[in-house]
Amino acid sequence: MTPDALEDDARWMSDALVLASQAAAAGEIPVGALIVHHPPGESPRIVGRGFNRREANHDPSAHAEIVALRQAGKTLQSWRLLDCTLYVTLEPCPMCAGAIVQARLPRLVYGCSDPKAGAVDTLFRLCSDPRLNHQVQVIPGILAGESATILKAFFAARRGQPTTQT
Repeated sequence: MTPDALEDDARWMSDALVLASQAAAAGEIPVGALIVHHPPGESPRIVGRGFNRREANHDPSAHAEIVALRQAGKTLQSWRLLDCTLYVTLEPCPMCAGAIVQARLPRLVYGCSDPKAGAVDTLFRLCSDPRLNHQVQVIPGILAGESATILKAFFAARRGQPTTQT
């Protein structure tokens, strides 16, 4: 990966972290996601944004990734999200990883790993399983520290514990 690509990924992930902060402010688990469409010869643009909305929507499927995928599909008028990259602050769960594969997303960039539900690299490898009809290029660990920090702070506050810097 080129330094320019890493810089672009970090810039987009910073935007996803802003969405994660909005989730935390709304009392939702702070995960943010955005989808960037980058068709050949055109400037990249955000076509989908989302943060966790399970509590607000009373919907177990309202994860940040699903919210962003739905918006991107509407924006592009297609369920096939070709020429797109999904940026998400936490490694996707099985539901979201499956949706990413179904959307034919070519590329996924995520922040921190999820030891309890990660289905991209940690517990499962759904996005790269050759038995499925589509595989996704996965770039893990972009702004992982920042992504983990917002999650740790959220859960520490929920438990009434002081946050510590790591």
